[in-house]
Amino acid sequence: MGMEIEYVPAPARPRLHRRIFGEMGRRIRETYRYDTVLWRTALAGLWIACFLVFAVTMLGVPTGFGIPADITLAAGAGTIVLAFAGNLLAVLLSLTGLRAPRLFLGSLLTDIGIIFTILYYSDLEIEAAAAVAILVSLLGAVLGLVIGLFRSKRIIMGLLLAAMLTLSPLTLAIGGSEEIPVSGSPTFNNRVDPLTALNPGLPGSYAYHSFTYASGRDPHREEYGAKADLLSSAVDASAYIKDWPQLRSLFWGFDYSSLPLNGRVWMPDGEGPFPILLMVHGNHMMEDFSDGGYAYLGEQLASRGFIAVSLDENFLNYSAWSGIPDKDFEVRAWMILKHLEQIRDYSEKPDNPFYHKVDYEQTALLGHSRGGQAVAMAADAARWFKGDSALAITKQFHITSVIALAPTDKSIDSQQARLTDISYLTLQGARDGDVHDFYGDRQYIRSSYSRGSKAFKSSLYIADANHSQFNSDWGLRDQSLPAGLFLSRSEIMDPNDQRQIAKVYVSAFLETTLHGNKEYLGLFRDYRSGLQWLPETSYYNRFQGGGYRQIVTFDEDRNKTTAGRSGTANAEGLRWTEDLAKDRESKSKATYGLVLERTALKDAKAAYSIQLQSGTVNDAALSGALGLTFSMSNLNHFNSGDTSPSVSPPDIVVELTDSNQNTARLALAEVREVLPLPRTLFTLTPWLEDRISDHKYGDPSEAVFQTYELPFRRFAQEFPSFEPKTIAEITFYLQGPGDKIMLDDIGFYDEGTSYQ
Repeated sequence: MGMEIEYVPAPARPRLHRRIFGEMGRRIRETYRYDTVLWRTALAGLWIACFLVFAVTMLGVPTGFGIPADITLAAGAGTIVLAFAGNLLAVLLSLTGLRAPRLFLGSLLTDIGIIFTILYYSDLEIEAAAAVAILVSLLGAVLGLVIGLFRSKRIIMGLLLAAMLTLSPLTLAIGGSEEIPVSGSPTFNNRVDPLTALNPGLPGSYAYHSFTYASGRDPHREEYGAKADLLSSAVDASAYIKDWPQLRSLFWGFDYSSLPLNGRVWMPDGEGPFPILLMVHGNHMMEDFSDGGYAYLGEQLASRGFIAVSLDENFLNYSAWSGIPDKDFEVRAWMILKHLEQIRDYSEKPDNPFYHKVDYEQTALLGHSRGGQAVAMAADAARWFKGDSALAITKQFHITSVIALAPTDKSIDSQQARLTDISYLTLQGARDGDVHDFYGDRQYIRSSYSRGSKAFKSSLYIADANHSQFNSDWGLRDQSLPAGLFLSRSEIMDPNDQRQIAKVYVSAFLETTLHGNKEYLGLFRDYRSGLQWLPETSYYNRFQGGGYRQIVTFDEDRNKTTAGRSGTANAEGLRWTEDLAKDRESKSKATYGLVLERTALKDAKAAYSIQLQSGTVNDAALSGALGLTFSMSNLNHFNSGDTSPSVSPPDIVVELTDSNQNTARLALAEVREVLPLPRTLFTLTPWLEDRISDHKYGDPSEAVFQTYELPFRRFAQEFPSFEPKTIAEITFYLQGPGDKIMLDDIGFYDEGTSYQ
């Protein structure tokens, strides 16, 4: 009997695509399989890192609805992005079959991506943004694990991990800072006699009151809205502005055709009339109002008999949400003219607080940052506003003085302001992380004075000052967040000290140029005469006025053997060339100087000489002159490339020879110590310096000039036979090995601007 076998067909295998989709579905369902309570709790650290980055970013790009609203928005946005992207990446990781806490890893990768994107679009280079993003995310992850361990009651492990986190190089790197050593510190040798005048940085004897004038329609500030003391007109800037986004109109409630004239006024009590100063802020975030940040100056100046007005131009500032209006530089300057028109109208109304209080002949302008450029443009308004009716107001208000705090200096319509017989003062910090080049020096160079003019120009370069602290509302950092977090603050002076410098110099400048109080003039010729009023740091100042008699500026031609219109020059033992003065970015300051570098062997002669030809030009320059003046920049650091404090200052001796060949020598160090130039590291580490803001910071220093005045009497004390009225030759000896300097503006000064 045979065995009967029944054939049973094998079950059909699912098709390939079904198997793939089935496996994918299984893996997706198990996405969170490895995310235990520990890892889920650790997500808190990643959320904290994400929230902090969003919060810092929102503080840097405010909405205008207030900090609580911005923080709430940051928390919501951070949570949504982290939850969505973290879960999405967790699903993708599950498809790989990775046996790891996928939600945690997905959230970690999301943190890295978020932080990298924010930093990259905040002016950090790719490698810097990536490094910081990984660092911050890892710190957040470790913090989360500490929280998870504590929740799991693994206290010992949590404490150990917390200790490792606190002491790790990663954590220390966040707060670390490295400064470039500066060769020398301010020792204030060769002091001059201090001025006997009262401290101009202290309040004066006037009582004063404050008030505002405004459109009355401001939706954000009641002092310019319903509580405005005076109502002002709106002005139409459509001749200049063409691009004004709807978001900007929505925020402000107006467009460029009806810009408001808003101002904060500090006015002395009394009959008047009083000199008037208009103050203009710079380009801060539009939603973070700037005009109140100069109250410290307004109160100070009103107490000393000046009407001070801080202008509101916040609606011309940058916003992350609506950009910045086109032609904002011109409009900033034009608005100053419109404010003068408004004040003129007020001053003609008997029931107005301005009535008969304004001295039209004594008008000054002060600006900070872009405002510092705007005030110079307003003082030279015909260059930009020739066909504008607003120009007429400059015939009524005599602008005699201009002050620029860390100003910009951009070319506008291929032109730049040139001031003639208008006193000019500029202050700049060497640690300015915003306007990091000394642009005020360029406006100084473009300011000129007629022979005998009472006007003058002066600059002050402050080693440890930054940009924002000149405005009390701008905070401590010179870049908006989050990039501002990476700027070093370890060597920046106290904000009150920096504003004290501003109060001293602004008050003294206005006392001199508007009140005619010459007892403060010495401060602008030599800062050492006012050191008793100033905080300790290194200072560098230039000065020139109507009493300057030019010999050579090195801008006349490119022939180094000529010295002005009536002199010749030669050198020995030196490498000498006429070269452009340059800023940190190696860009021209639009002026030439003479670079001298000693090449002679030890004990050999190294000298640069100017031979003055006899004639009316040099006779006129010497007639009534009291001394020799020149500007000099110490380039010894540039020469050596050394950053150590051991680089010696140049050893300079100046020799004058009269027509009878009598000579008199004076060591420069006997008159004034030659300080090293500040060398600034703006960011937390040197590695970051080249990887932030498109390498904008450039070199650690730039050519900053110091004016030296050498009285003829100092030469005559040692050499009685020397006759300064017949000087025939001027010689500069460089005596130190490798000494390198740049000279400019060599000439004489007379009694009209002398205080020595």
